Amino acid sequence: MKPQILTLGLWIGAACLAGAGHAETAVCAERATVVDRLAAEYGETRQAIGLASASQVVEVFASEETGSWTITVTRPDGMTCLMAAGSHFEALDEELTPAAVGDPA
Repeated sequence: MKPQILTLGLWIGAACLAGAGHAETAVCAERATVVDRLAAEYGETRQAIGLASASQVVEVFASEETGSWTITVTRPDGMTCLMAAGSHFEALDEELTPAAVGDPA
């Protein structure tokens, strides 16, 4: 597992050094390639999905078994970029409270 985490860490590190804030310099590949690699090498499956600005899809992949997680952004052209990764993933099932939804009361 450590070599796999190191590999992913190097991907993320390279993206950060290259300026991952700019999609054209982030570590990106076809979505199918990224999803297959996350599943095969890290046992990660999609845990959450959302729509960001500019029609970009943000996804969280994680392995409940190993605790590894990855956040990706898929652009409209189908390219998926690695944005962040880490360990100790924990799925939560919390109810929204008024404070959590912005109600000051």
